[in-house]
Amino acid sequence: MSQHDAVEVIIAKREGGSLSDSQIDWVIDAYTRGEVADEQMSSLAMAILLNGMERREIARWTAAMIASGERMDFSTLSRPTADKHSTGGVGDKITLPLAPLVAACGVAVPQLSGRGLGHTGGTLDKLEAIPGWRAALSNEEMFAQLESVGAVICAAGDGLAPADKKLYALRDVTGTVEAIPLIASSIMSKKIAEGTGSLVLDVKVGTGAFMKDLAKARELAEVMVDLGKDAGVHTVALLTDMSTPLGLTAGNGIEVAESVEVLAGGGPADVVELTLALAREMLAGAGRSDVDPAEKLADGSAMDAWKAMIHAQGGDPDASLPKARESHVVTAPSSGVLTRLDAMAVGLAAWRLGAGRARKEDPVQAGAGVVWHARPGDRVVEGSPLFTLLTDEPARFDRALASLEGGYDIEADAASYEPQALVIDRVS
Repeated sequence: MSQHDAVEVIIAKREGGSLSDSQIDWVIDAYTRGEVADEQMSSLAMAILLNGMERREIARWTAAMIASGERMDFSTLSRPTADKHSTGGVGDKITLPLAPLVAACGVAVPQLSGRGLGHTGGTLDKLEAIPGWRAALSNEEMFAQLESVGAVICAAGDGLAPADKKLYALRDVTGTVEAIPLIASSIMSKKIAEGTGSLVLDVKVGTGAFMKDLAKARELAEVMVDLGKDAGVHTVALLTDMSTPLGLTAGNGIEVAESVEVLAGGGPADVVELTLALAREMLAGAGRSDVDPAEKLADGSAMDAWKAMIHAQGGDPDASLPKARESHVVTAPSSGVLTRLDAMAVGLAAWRLGAGRARKEDPVQAGAGVVWHARPGDRVVEGSPLFTLLTDEPARFDRALASLEGGYDIEADAASYEPQALVIDRVS
């Protein structure tokens, strides 16, 4: 007989108590093995959402999720490791230029990424727009590529924190996604099990982010940084703005094209700024602050690392990217200054055009998405292109146009326009 049962654990948290280490260890293990039922775990997740958890509970919960599977170990690599996790946004293609850039600076990047759900794009979906590229690698392939190329972006294997995989799917359908202890332990259990030496968290704040509120985003960042420290992983977090989408594109293939522009030494200023800010944090965490990542963008070595990384995973970095069959241009209704471009409106439009999915099993279109031709602060002329919508299915245009309605402001003069800092704060 077990020393615990699910109902006792649920009631303890429902009454606002704190769970003991052995209760936490037992419930995660029993849930992973199928002894605790989904309806019992959903009840516990809701109690955690409503009553919260102490730092000790969150650390133990995270440790129990890590213990549910394997841990990777990169200590035998010839270079230090650093990784980045973003809480997700619109036009957030930063992983694509960042991983090869950091690799070009002498630090290995084992980037386990995910797929998009809803209005936030998934890194793997973007890279799969590249002909031949594959997301699934064995641990041996991943290790060999880290040694030879220095960067890998791939799907997490089933062996890594299986408790999280099961719990994540459950939170998605039970209204418990927002619980900070569960978000933090979900992200950090995977990142710690992945075995990276240092970790930089990009915690997004604003309309297009999962956390709309700065205080909540800061709380999440602090909890995750504490979890990293408790596990011996050098961890820092940047709070970054996601009220405006990043760059000039949201989609799959079009975001790859924009990332390649950044690697070629060009690209939108905000994408370059955030890529460099995160690269510097990753290099500092790995003990390589002596290298300036801006030089590696300028001298072509980051592009070389990108091509090697794509090639190593079966992709053709020089192939043409898929193009959408249909396009629709939205013109500026008046002349003036674009003072607001809402990230959520753009993200929903890209999703409705086919760039994202409503359910995990849905396919995505490689060519679908939204291109915007101006960013907040730019002057626009009445009748000139403001957005280009891309999809293979023209029936999708109406709903995408509806989601852009009210998603931007054009004002005759820019007196009221206040540029928002991209990096809002640093938590370490």
